[in-house]
Amino acid sequence: MPGLLDPIEFAGLHLENRIVMPPMASGRAGPDGGATDDHVEYHRLRAAAGTALIIVEHSYVLPIGRFNEGQLGVHQDGMVPGLGKIAAAIRAEGSVACLQLAHAGATGSPAIAGTRPVAPSAVAHPYGKGEVPDELSRDDIAETVRAFGDAAARAVAAGFQAVEVHAAHGFLLCQFLSPLTNRRGDRYGGSDENRSRLHCEVLAEVRRRVGPDVAIFLRLGADDETTGGLTIDVTCRTAPRLIEAGADLLDVSGALQGARPAWHAGQGYFVKYAEALKKVVKVPVLVTGGITEPAFADAVIREGRTDLVGIGRAMLRDPNWAAQAIRELEMRNPSKTQ
Repeated sequence: MPGLLDPIEFAGLHLENRIVMPPMASGRAGPDGGATDDHVEYHRLRAAAGTALIIVEHSYVLPIGRFNEGQLGVHQDGMVPGLGKIAAAIRAEGSVACLQLAHAGATGSPAIAGTRPVAPSAVAHPYGKGEVPDELSRDDIAETVRAFGDAAARAVAAGFQAVEVHAAHGFLLCQFLSPLTNRRGDRYGGSDENRSRLHCEVLAEVRRRVGPDVAIFLRLGADDETTGGLTIDVTCRTAPRLIEAGADLLDVSGALQGARPAWHAGQGYFVKYAEALKKVVKVPVLVTGGITEPAFADAVIREGRTDLVGIGRAMLRDPNWAAQAIRELEMRNPSKTQ
C-alpha cells in the first residue's frame, strides 16, 4: 500500500506526496475580504516546506454567508487579483492550489454580514450562537447555487487548480444535510435525498462553470455526533450521489459539531468516517482530525483507511511540518530516498 510520501494522481492533478494543508481561517483578509501580502507568505511557507496540496481557507461566496472578520472573500470579481497572488505563490513552490468556497448559513451573525443569518429552516444551530435564522426561500437557494458557481469561476480565473465546496463544520450545506437543522417540507427537505439536493445542485453548477478539467473537492461533514442528527450511515448512502454530481474528492471532517469537538482527544478522530466512505466511493478520500504525528499519518494511508491526510493545527503552529515529516519518514525507510 502507498504511504504518506507516495505521489497520487486524480482528476488531472499530480501530487508529489499525500500531505495536505486543510483550509483554516487565518483572519488575514482586509475589511472587504481581499487577500493581503500576509496571506501570500502564510501559504507560500507551507507550500515551500513540501506540502503537496494547499487548500486555501474558507472564502465566502456571498456577503450574507460571511462568517467572521478577516475572512477571505471570493464574492466579487475584485477579489481575483489578490487571490491570484496566493495561487501563484503556492504553485511556484510546486504545490497544487485549491480554494475553498463557503457560506456560513446559520453560523453567521448580523454584526458581520449586516443582516440576519439564513439557513434551511428557522431553527437555531445546536452549536451556534443561539440566534434563530431566517429560512431561505426557493429564490434564495437559486441565488446561492449561482453564487457558488460564480465563486468557482473566479477561483479558476485566479489560477487555482481546484476548488472545494464547504459542506462541513455546521456551515450552510452541512445544515441542509442534517435533520436537526433542516425541517423543510419542500424538495430540499425531508428525505435523505432531498436534504442533499442543494449539495448536488451546487456541485453541478460549479462543474458547469469551471469545465471538465478543474478538480472539484467536497468537504463533507460525515456525522453530527449528536442525537437526532446526521449519521455516517446516511452519509455513506448519500456520498455516491455527490460523486455523480461532480465531486472528484471527499474531504472528510466533522458536521454540525465542527472540526474540533470538545469530546474528542488524541489523533485521527474522524478517520473512522473516512474509512467508511472509502468503501462506498471510488474517488480519493482526504481526512483531518487532530493528526500531528508523521508516523500516524503514514499508517492510516498504508492501512487503506484514507488516501490523503490533512494536517491542520500542527501545520498552523509549524509551517515546516511537512519538511520535518518527510525527513522523519525517509529516515525510517531509507529505500524511499534511493
